[in-house]
Amino acid sequence: METAATLGWWVVPIAVLGGALRVSTPFLFVSLGECLTERSGRINLGLEGTLVMSAMVAYGTSYLTGSPWLGVLAAGLTGAILGGLHATICGLPKVNDIAVGIALMLFGIGLAFYLGKPLIQPKANVLPAINFGWWSDIPQLRAALRINVLFLLGVVLAPFLVWALKSTRWGLLLRTAGESADATRAMGYSVNWIRMRATMTGGFLAGIGGSFLSLYYPGNWNEGLSSGQGITAVALVIFARWNPMLCFWTSLLFGGAAALGPALQSVGVSWGYHLFNAAPYILTLAIMIVTCSPKRTLSGAPAELSIVK
Repeated sequence: METAATLGWWVVPIAVLGGALRVSTPFLFVSLGECLTERSGRINLGLEGTLVMSAMVAYGTSYLTGSPWLGVLAAGLTGAILGGLHATICGLPKVNDIAVGIALMLFGIGLAFYLGKPLIQPKANVLPAINFGWWSDIPQLRAALRINVLFLLGVVLAPFLVWALKSTRWGLLLRTAGESADATRAMGYSVNWIRMRATMTGGFLAGIGGSFLSLYYPGNWNEGLSSGQGITAVALVIFARWNPMLCFWTSLLFGGAAALGPALQSVGVSWGYHLFNAAPYILTLAIMIVTCSPKRTLSGAPAELSIVK
């Protein structure tokens, strides 16, 4: 049986692959949800609070009912409720989307920490994984290819959303609301209602991403669970140019960056360990600098989006 020592440096790409498949899943669902929200012309910076609150609800539901899938559903509904609250407040006159998002982020995190204190010690049932590496004798590769069903759902969901935005009446209305509120009203539709549904759907997907954190990886509930993945996903959507399929690929990029530090540590590279662990945040900063340069336009950005007004 081969070990990390005999595999040598091959452990690094294998570990990065496994980390990309695991760590990318919350990024994927949050970014897909935020992509829908922003394509409707609204930005939701409260997704970090949604992610943490949904993770707590998922873990608590799984612990109380014994079913992790009920936990996933409860997490999605929690995200939808927080999304609906965000959309309702933002639909009021002279309300700033960004300020509301920050307020709801703090509210969601604080409420989750308060309600989730009794869940820190108990052990809940977690989500299963499919072992796609059964054919290999290398334990590191088998571990890397243990893939959760939620990741596979995200793989299917990304191209489906691309198709839905381009080819369905719902997608046309959502994109019209994001490009021109006046045109939407002229067609006889309520802009706030369209954005309400988009924000609630985005919150539902973000909630599913939160359930992955507490019910699979790392698979427990604690107050440091998210590490800023919700707010980072907003930068990811900008980098992906509001394209669901590009959200999938950039999620893998962020997941691989997060796995780089532990992968290098597994082969004995200890120098710059904390720097490598900060790779996702450095990548986020670099993306924001590049995409927000005054010499570049935010191609693909909905015209009604607050950040481009």
